[in-house]
Amino acid sequence: MRKRSKRYKLIEKKKVKEKLAFEKSLDLVKETCTTKMEESIDLSIKINTKQSKGGDFNLRTVVKLPHGNGKKFKIAVLCEQEKVEEAKKVGADIAGSQDLLDKISSGELNFDKLICTPGMMSKIGKLGKILGPKGLMPNPKLGTVSNDLKKSVTDIKTGLVEIKNDKDGNLALSIGRKNFSKEKLQENYRYFIDFLKKEKPENIKGEFIKNIFLTSTMGISFKLGSKN
Repeated sequence: MRKRSKRYKLIEKKKVKEKLAFEKSLDLVKETCTTKMEESIDLSIKINTKQSKGGDFNLRTVVKLPHGNGKKFKIAVLCEQEKVEEAKKVGADIAGSQDLLDKISSGELNFDKLICTPGMMSKIGKLGKILGPKGLMPNPKLGTVSNDLKKSVTDIKTGLVEIKNDKDGNLALSIGRKNFSKEKLQENYRYFIDFLKKEKPENIKGEFIKNIFLTSTMGISFKLGSKN
């Protein structure tokens, strides 16, 4: 049996079974952020993926929260050689052309996000088996295939994040850090829930958002009421 720490046993006493309003849950989550690390405030959501026709729905898109989520990404840009310096100037942590392709091919993936210019996509296709399992394959729909390197890099640096559900309809998103003000966390939460509701396909019947839980990196979770 897993042994719980003294810290966890203390915060576990705050656990409640009933559904709570977001504001109340947020207060409790912040109270249970008792580690020294800058814990993230996270949502765990289960959505209804059962469509009346066409099989199960899969959500994969990007959202930019009003206040970002505080997460820092190491960004690599794969581009033509003449654009490498431009990529570095607009904030890329790593930028390269054939040299970067060679590093990726050898399994050197020391970055969190990969942006690729359209002209380099034909060269990166064969590396799908390396990048795909890591969720690093550039995708135009996710803003990671673009000639506008400044916009792509800036968007990711300022909070553009990818969201996607697993096979059971679960998805997760960080809405900030414990040092965020309550107002910023509330605005991020409301924005994301409104965004998510707009993603509901017409051929899904009934409630789209089935369950919402709020937690922190090292804390306990609280279930939110359906109207939150």
